Amino acid sequence: MYDIKTTYNAKSVREALRLLSENEGAVIVCGGTDVMIRIRELKLRRATLISILDIPELCEIHLDTNEDLLIGPGCCFAAICGNDLIRAHVPMLADACNQVGSPQIRNIATIGGNICNGAVSADSVPALMVLDAMLELTGADGSRVVPIREFHTGPGKTVLKADSEILTCIRIPRAKYTDHGGCYLKFGMRNAMEIATLGCAVNAALTRDGTIRDFAIAFGVAAPTPLRCPEAEALMVGKKATPALIRELRKAVLLETRPRDSWRASKELRLQLIQELSERATVQAIENCGGEIHV
Repeated sequence: MYDIKTTYNAKSVREALRLLSENEGAVIVCGGTDVMIRIRELKLRRATLISILDIPELCEIHLDTNEDLLIGPGCCFAAICGNDLIRAHVPMLADACNQVGSPQIRNIATIGGNICNGAVSADSVPALMVLDAMLELTGADGSRVVPIREFHTGPGKTVLKADSEILTCIRIPRAKYTDHGGCYLKFGMRNAMEIATLGCAVNAALTRDGTIRDFAIAFGVAAPTPLRCPEAEALMVGKKATPALIRELRKAVLLETRPRDSWRASKELRLQLIQELSERATVQAIENCGGEIHV
């Protein structure tokens, strides 16, 4: 039923990289929820699996000396949802992670796997995108840092060199969570255990007089990759949040998204969802950072 050739249990990043170099075609696993589906569906045969589940530093969440928030890619979604630092500084990310799959899945599936699988419907990715998350990719010759906005290159495709690199850290800059309010909204045909038909995340910050000083909006399943909408973001900055501005935003996001028809939803439905979720997430994000919509 499961065509697995052999498995390894790495105890350090260095060991995992060595095993990866010594076993051509080997696959890194942590929670393994998506990999096991690929094996069961015979999309992965004679699999060599390298587990990184027992590498302690990949399962930590802490603030560094600059108060950037560092998240280990081996953290499961349940751990992220219940973490005090996450809930205090980026509750939007906790909310997004709490919408992944079932409780059983959230207790084993990891945020690193959600990112590295390259799925356009990954719930954690739009939230991380509006937080300007940076991804540390480590290989035998050292590490490189890639903005999550540049990580996904196509459906199921990323810049990660899967045969020689491992995602080792997710960094959220202090400047993107301090005095910010965020919101992640997901639409699915069911209320639970559903892959997103569309996901939308907004992160916003206001000046004392209620002017929008920082605004980011990102979507999942609105294009071949998760994406930000920079022109729509620029439209919002420097203005008061009014119903008229929200109406402009609804139109602007349509110009930067490229939804498609699929068995899960039509292009027309997704276009409507892009407008509706962008409005609702923006209103909630502004309220979450202490603002209001000026009528």
